[in-house]
Amino acid sequence: DGTYPGMKVAMASSADTPFAEKVGRAALQMLEVVPGVTVWDVLMRDWDGVDVNQIGRQPPLSSNKSMTHFPFFEGKDWDKI
Repeated sequence: DGTYPGMKVAMASSADTPFAEKVGRAALQMLEVVPGVTVWDVLMRDWDGVDVNQIGRQPPLSSNKSMTHFPFFEGKDWDKI
């Protein structure tokens, strides 16, 4: 709604099967944060339509979050987040 301009939101999930990953993504596309706007709509808006969400354990992700999930955050300017 523009209350926090420039704020970006992303999701992470450790869904451990391809089916669980599909279910998680489907839920985000159904759950509305305000009428007519889904969580997925907000996620895609904040990142200019690029899916940066880390959902599941399928390659390149794995159950070892220290190797496959957390490196995404290296080098971020945390003062601006």
